[in-house]
Amino acid sequence: MKGGLRQSMAWLHTWSGLLLGWLLVAIFITGTSAYFRDEISFWMAPELHQSVASEATPQLAWARLGEQAPDARAWDIILPQDRSPVAELRWQPDTPEAAEGGRRRGERAEMDAGTGQILEPRASRGGDFLYRFHFELYGVPRIWARWLVCVATMMMLVAIISGVITHKKIFKDFFTFRPGKGQRSWLDAHNATAVLALPFHFMITYSGLLIFMILLMPWGFNAAYEDGWRGFFNEVFPRQEQSANAGAPAAMVGDILPLVNRAEARFGQPAQRISVSWPNRDNARIEISTAKEPALTERRRGGSPTLVFDGRGELLETRPGPPDDAAPARIYNLMVNLHLAHFADPATRWLFFLFGLVGSAMAVTGMLLWVSKRSQQLRGREPGFNLRLVNGLNMAAITGLLIAMAVYFAANRLLPAALEGRESWEIRAFFLAWLATLIHALWRPHRRGWLEQLAALAALWLAVPVIDLATTDSHLFSAIAWRHGALAAFDLVCLGMAAGAGYAFWRVAGPPPARKPARASRPRRATAGESS
Repeated sequence: MKGGLRQSMAWLHTWSGLLLGWLLVAIFITGTSAYFRDEISFWMAPELHQSVASEATPQLAWARLGEQAPDARAWDIILPQDRSPVAELRWQPDTPEAAEGGRRRGERAEMDAGTGQILEPRASRGGDFLYRFHFELYGVPRIWARWLVCVATMMMLVAIISGVITHKKIFKDFFTFRPGKGQRSWLDAHNATAVLALPFHFMITYSGLLIFMILLMPWGFNAAYEDGWRGFFNEVFPRQEQSANAGAPAAMVGDILPLVNRAEARFGQPAQRISVSWPNRDNARIEISTAKEPALTERRRGGSPTLVFDGRGELLETRPGPPDDAAPARIYNLMVNLHLAHFADPATRWLFFLFGLVGSAMAVTGMLLWVSKRSQQLRGREPGFNLRLVNGLNMAAITGLLIAMAVYFAANRLLPAALEGRESWEIRAFFLAWLATLIHALWRPHRRGWLEQLAALAALWLAVPVIDLATTDSHLFSAIAWRHGALAAFDLVCLGMAAGAGYAFWRVAGPPPARKPARASRPRRATAGESS
């Protein structure tokens, strides 16, 4: 690291971005998809696509739980929302078998919001798999996976800061792009994608580290609270206590709609959740929560405007909104909400998604720039083992991951719905496809290998909506897909991915950029003392 500050930062920027760059690409791409985690999960459960909410949905869910679990310890009804048109029913059986390791295991079911029929969607991890892979990887012990992701995120933060210091003309470079110039084009693309969403890149990296502050820096919690981090969260996010004992059997209200209408009229928002503790007992409590105005500093769960009734429907308590959290809790909520976009409406979520794509492109172009720069230094010589290895790993991390995601979505439609362990087979298909691309990339770590994987990438992403068309009634050309816009949007994004891969194939298949001939050295002018 000899030289001045900028030269030292350039060295740091290069190696902090390269050493864990392959993992960072996977984190960025899967994290970007997580902005539409619910929509992906909905697309991957076509059995739910016929559900349409109605005014009678709360009563249908109420009656269904009365039949399904009359003696449960608790009920929970998640009413249909914009991102999920089905009603989700949850309940906790009041049996010793339901307690597992000190935590009570609950049951759940999906209900058609229009008919009250219990639906049986195919087993699938849906968007949750990609979301959890983003920060927990897969098949790795959770604590080690989170540590590895935190280290990679810290390297990303170092790369961002050192990159800003390195580029003296960073904003001027943003408006400069020279296509077809090889290494110079990759540098221009890297600079443009880095500057375009620089505040987003810094925010998403720093907030990701702050979310794991308990893992990275637990000493303050341990010093300030007797129970460590648990004491901190119990203080800033207190839980509502539930009566530990069941009361005597007693009838509850049979029609929940008047209570739902009362809550909606009181707060001016649609009802979202109905929670009942000790249903059909004399100490039953019914809580009806409505939507709340999104705010950056509000807690992720809880705090919704709520009316609390007893089992007979008498009003017991009014909770107008979230409590006034302490400053540490509000700061933590701010970072979590920014990172996960919990506050975002659809337009803002799409904006975050586009910024995530730009961030992925920034990481990808940086890795490709490293290979391009060293390839030009060969001057016609064959690349060595190290360069071939990095090029192969780049291929597997970029096109390989995207191929694996396309295979994951295609497997959701092609695997039999009744297959035992079906959700595990979807995930196996993902990793088997990724492994195949890695083997291919290490076998053919050159331009021909890139062309083959780009062709496969375009074909697979194009195949996903085609398979959807052949296997479901909620494809791009059906009214159901457009009634639930997320279904049509998913197929359109697949077509966009196929088009992008096809364009990349066309550019790579074209003639390589011509090298600019070296300038002839100008003859040195003779000085007066040298003239004869």
